[in-house]
Amino acid sequence: MKYIKGQNRNQLVIFPTSLDDAIAKDNDVRFIDLFVESLDVASVGFKIDHIENGRPAYHPKDLLKLYIYGYMNRTRSSRELEKVTKINIEVMWLLKGLQPDHNTISNFRKDNPKAIKKVFRATVQIANNFKLIGGKLLAGDSTKFRAQNSKKNNFNKKKIDRHLAYIENKLEQYNKQLAEQDQDKNTNNKQREENIAKLKSEIEKQNKRKENYKTLENQLEDTGEKQISTSDPESRQMIIRNNITEVVYNTQTTVDANHNLPIDYKVTDTNDSKAMGCMLRRAKSILRTNRFTALYDKGYHTGSEFEAADKLGINVLVAIPKVATQAPNPEYNVENFTYDKENDYYLCPRGNRLITTGKLHKTATYNFKRYTTKACKNCPVKEQCSKAKYGKAIQRSEYQGLIENNKIQIQNNEDYYKQRQAIVEHPYGTIKRQWGFDHIMTKKYKHRAEADIGLIFIAYNLRRLMNILGTKMLKEYLKLTICLFVNVLLNIRLEISRFKQFYIFNNFINPNKKQLLKIAYF
Repeated sequence: MKYIKGQNRNQLVIFPTSLDDAIAKDNDVRFIDLFVESLDVASVGFKIDHIENGRPAYHPKDLLKLYIYGYMNRTRSSRELEKVTKINIEVMWLLKGLQPDHNTISNFRKDNPKAIKKVFRATVQIANNFKLIGGKLLAGDSTKFRAQNSKKNNFNKKKIDRHLAYIENKLEQYNKQLAEQDQDKNTNNKQREENIAKLKSEIEKQNKRKENYKTLENQLEDTGEKQISTSDPESRQMIIRNNITEVVYNTQTTVDANHNLPIDYKVTDTNDSKAMGCMLRRAKSILRTNRFTALYDKGYHTGSEFEAADKLGINVLVAIPKVATQAPNPEYNVENFTYDKENDYYLCPRGNRLITTGKLHKTATYNFKRYTTKACKNCPVKEQCSKAKYGKAIQRSEYQGLIENNKIQIQNNEDYYKQRQAIVEHPYGTIKRQWGFDHIMTKKYKHRAEADIGLIFIAYNLRRLMNILGTKMLKEYLKLTICLFVNVLLNIRLEISRFKQFYIFNNFINPNKKQLLKIAYF
């Protein structure tokens, strides 16, 4: 039976093929090359001035090209990236044969989070130039990426106390056994000494563990934090779904509705409750307008964040969470009480007024007024309305007006709000399910995690742009951008040259010839 046979590995090639000929004209790697070449890496924030001492450094553009190629092809490890520079012909073409080691590759990512963020902004700018960013409807949400820190290496006060209690119990047992060994006359001396030595070793081991936990406990008290991670100090244990928790970084994103393109991201170590106001301010700055509507889920339903959106003049629709406390009979839930804003009282379903003394009660996050009525005492439906001894009491937050306004908007725009999940979950589905990027590659600290996330979103946006516009159009656009950039540099150099010559004319040439020379030159 005949088969297709390969070439003889030892056969010489008379007409060798160049590396450029080996890469197809429509290969994605050519687009990556043009994209990075179109960037002014100095203004973006990459360091290009290095001390002329020892071996020359790799240019930031080469390392950035390698990272973008890696992330677009699901390779994030610095060691794996080092490997592909030696075996992957596309990377050989992209880097012109350069083979940086994994330490150089790793250091580039962890040392340049701010510059990487600006490269991401460049992808947003390209999308905006092609009118792919609508800027009218945005959706915000967060997703959690597992940190390089196991749950065993994450501690809170309760967990530390539990460990300390266990250690104290073990120490008590060992000390008791030690005392028994001292009084044991039946065991021979050698065996007893071995048992005593073993127990003392265990006691020493438990005391060291106790010291470590005490140190962690002191750190919690000194910093005021509720938890501490020992492998990645800024990562935090959070609920990722239902009651399942992981040690993670929480990444906030803002996505434009037109083509599901992220326009902003921010890596945090907190939950969503206080994130909306900050992300809206950033979105306003990026879009340079506040004339858009932002959609958020119930995790962002916080009074102070509604106030922040109101001050920014941005319209928001936030899903309404279920009320924790309900009346025995749903007909008497607080939502069925009518508030009279002008006279500042609540009217219950039976027509009784709940009034306030006007006193502001303070909590850690907001202030509220308390509304009650004496009619509860003799009300025939008191047991259906409230389980409290003195009857119904309503707490009205200082942000209640904004919360109620959001509720009305949600009720009037249910179909509009339903778009939120389709908009904002699109990037997450691609990044986490299709690409498998569900964890942070970098170790230690939030700014390094932000560099990793930044490269993920750069890769996502570039892939989306290629799918929407096609590589041919994008390459033509980038070639034009590079030409314009080169022309600007040439013009700047020409102006500097002209200035120098003009300075020479005015200071070193015979005054009688100055006027003629000026006319001839200009």
